Amino acid sequence: MALRAVTLGYGHRAVAEAAVEEIYKGNNLTRASKTELAAAELLVDLIPSVDMVKFAKNGSNVTTAAIKLARAFNGRKYVAVCAEHPFFSFDDWFIGNTVMDRGVPDEYKALTLKFHYNDVASLEQLFAAYPDQIAAVMLEPATTVEPVDRFLHRVAELCSRHGAVFILDGMITGFRWHLQGAQTLYDVRPDLCTFGKGMANGFSVAALAGRRDIMELGGIEREGEERVFLISTTHGAEMCGLGAFCKTVEEYRSLGVVSHLWSYGRRLIDGMNAIARSLGIADCFALEGVPCSPGYVTRDRNGQVSLPLRTLFSQEMIRRGVLMPWIALSYAHGDRELDITLEAAKGALEVYAQALDGGIEGLLEGRAVKPVF
Repeated sequence: MALRAVTLGYGHRAVAEAAVEEIYKGNNLTRASKTELAAAELLVDLIPSVDMVKFAKNGSNVTTAAIKLARAFNGRKYVAVCAEHPFFSFDDWFIGNTVMDRGVPDEYKALTLKFHYNDVASLEQLFAAYPDQIAAVMLEPATTVEPVDRFLHRVAELCSRHGAVFILDGMITGFRWHLQGAQTLYDVRPDLCTFGKGMANGFSVAALAGRRDIMELGGIEREGEERVFLISTTHGAEMCGLGAFCKTVEEYRSLGVVSHLWSYGRRLIDGMNAIARSLGIADCFALEGVPCSPGYVTRDRNGQVSLPLRTLFSQEMIRRGVLMPWIALSYAHGDRELDITLEAAKGALEVYAQALDGGIEGLLEGRAVKPVF
């Protein structure tokens, strides 16, 4: 499902027709279009924390723009990101702090710090070690793990106390956890937030949004100070994507898309975990996480996470007609798709159980998958 970007389903007609209508208006203009204005007003009206918005074409551009705004806002250089969250940007400020840092100067690498999710003390330690030097704290509201003990609120309070910009990256959680983003589901208000993926049912749209006093640093209306060169992108305000975004939100509201994602996910989790229990392998294979975006975990008999077994499961699902290297739910997944998936899973998990008892040799074709980082 396009790395979770397709949330209504492939070729959803109402969205496709809205995009085509915008194409015939010209699609890409030198000046701002009324379609861009409509999209901006929609996002501002939709999400309580949003006063202003800047559109782009991909998530990396808007997360990097958020960091730039934060640094301009408070004049600091360090950025703290959550260690458990795998990806924020392809730009040097983030990639330089991963194992795939080739091509990134050491000077950039030192500017990004890491703390741990649901561990407020680890962030407190960074603020203590770098007093008045941390420009921003960026994390996802949730992944397969949700916040506990008011974690997000305590991060927000720490940022406020220490003058850092609190940024929630809603690329995955936005338009999936809640129409207004996971920030509304968890009742927390970020200074800046970023969105993409599910915004426009697969069309290329991303957004940086948030507080006016921070966002307007990238605008042209503040007198007497140098503006931030925020995002320059020829295709950033392409009308087909923005028109698709407006129609996607309309479809979300009329079809109850978010509630469908949650309910379908619960049924999928219950069904697949029941199959694993019936085969006696529930300790080795399980669906877990947030129902609207679940994931599956593959372990060997010793309880160790196994990528060869994950590959085998994916291979056997493909053999039975279901492409499922990870789980990305959409509104188009209904009863028929659930039945097909569970039937495929039954056969795939029978092979999985066989591998647990007799070894994976002779069952796995090709190489096992590897993590990016």
